[in-house]
Amino acid sequence: MKVLNFGSCNIDYVYQMEHFIRPGETAPCTALSVGCGGKGLNQSIALAKAGVEVYHAGLYGTEGRFLLDKMQEAGVDTSLMRLGEGANGHAIIQVERSGQNCIILYGGTNRQITQEYVDEALSHFEAGDVLVLQNEINNMPYLMKKAHERGLRIAFNAAPFGQEVLSYPLETVTWLIVNEVEGAGLSGKTDYEEIAEALAEQYPGMRIMLTMGKSGCLYKGNGETVRLGACHVDAVDTTAAGDTFIGYFVRGIVQNLSVRDTLRQATVASAIAVTRPGAADAVPALREVLASPLLETI
Repeated sequence: MKVLNFGSCNIDYVYQMEHFIRPGETAPCTALSVGCGGKGLNQSIALAKAGVEVYHAGLYGTEGRFLLDKMQEAGVDTSLMRLGEGANGHAIIQVERSGQNCIILYGGTNRQITQEYVDEALSHFEAGDVLVLQNEINNMPYLMKKAHERGLRIAFNAAPFGQEVLSYPLETVTWLIVNEVEGAGLSGKTDYEEIAEALAEQYPGMRIMLTMGKSGCLYKGNGETVRLGACHVDAVDTTAAGDTFIGYFVRGIVQNLSVRDTLRQATVASAIAVTRPGAADAVPALREVLASPLLETI
């Protein structure tokens, strides 16, 4: 069984500011950092660090070569990635003194996925393999339909959520992974239990994975409902929490772990990640998760 993550890779430009820039204002930043980002890249690195053999497909710009290097260092196979035209996808992030941020996201090469490229990438996979998707690239309906036709099982993280997601062929999805915002957008409900119940009724046969932050997580599907609390840690940076959880959740799928063991390991991995700064760099290795005393607390 192979895992393909067809997703975004971004360059993050993070500017530390005393306050957010106001209209007409010019102000200096106190620090600038440039790093790797994008939900696709983060989840591929999380999968690799979880011990999964993962292939990443997507487009990058000429200035984004270091993103491939970063994934390769973590153990991701980038042989299916291709050079796009123009600028790499990137985010311009202002972080003010209080820690609040505002983000400008530029799709760039992430929005240049062609149907021909989709067909080429999928040709290397077969029925029973797993396709991991997020909502930061274009041509999603075509990608879902073609993967489904080949018999791939799809794990879809509906983030960032937009109304276009409602028009996707979600009946092709095996595992739908959402937080409360994405779940509410898809179901029209706000209560966690109601979100999971509504999605399960709306998409029979789909496994619903609802992440709930400090409230833990809730899985519903295939006649099974499992709810797990969160680990209590001192968070430093929550950026990598969701992507880390997804990487370890898919590991559980690949390893045929029970739902409860899968959720325990994904929850602990996510808890370790938030105690560290950064995104991809914060994801723990599998050995750290399996050796963590946090496993005994949930």
